[in-house]
Amino acid sequence: MRAVSGKLAKIGVLAPLALAAMGLGGCTTVRDHRGFFVDTALVDSVLPGVDNKMSVERTLGRPTLSSQYGDQDWYYIATDTKQLAFRRPQPTAQTILRVRFDAKGNVLGVDRAGMEKVARFNPDKDLTPTLGRKRTFLEDLFGNIGTVGAAGMGGGQGGTGGGRPGPNGS
Repeated sequence: MRAVSGKLAKIGVLAPLALAAMGLGGCTTVRDHRGFFVDTALVDSVLPGVDNKMSVERTLGRPTLSSQYGDQDWYYIATDTKQLAFRRPQPTAQTILRVRFDAKGNVLGVDRAGMEKVARFNPDKDLTPTLGRKRTFLEDLFGNIGTVGAAGMGGGQGGTGGGRPGPNGS
């Protein structure tokens, strides 16, 4: 009998601890990497005046994006994020590698940028500001009552109103 009560006592102590551990497991931070994996040895091997587009693509791979207008630049973007439970991912580190090319496709330079290029903005109460009159939902819903068929609006005459036929003769 004592052995059974000892086991029940252990279960009574371990069960709340197990539940607490599982509950706190949902609150862990999820870390993620998005984009280009930066290998500093490979990035440092790209040299202005020596490399061209083909050698850069062989060394670093295809760019994350390339410029469509103006100068021919390739961008390699890497972002590290963290996310708490039920929240949006937040960037913790970012590397933007820009490889500039001349008209012949030779490397002019390699530029790096970091977190200073991350734009953070917070929408104002999830509302889009608009110009004009602020109307309530009920005003929008019932706002046209009485305006259909009002004088000067072409009510009952057919066509565009005023007794004149419309462009298609109606």
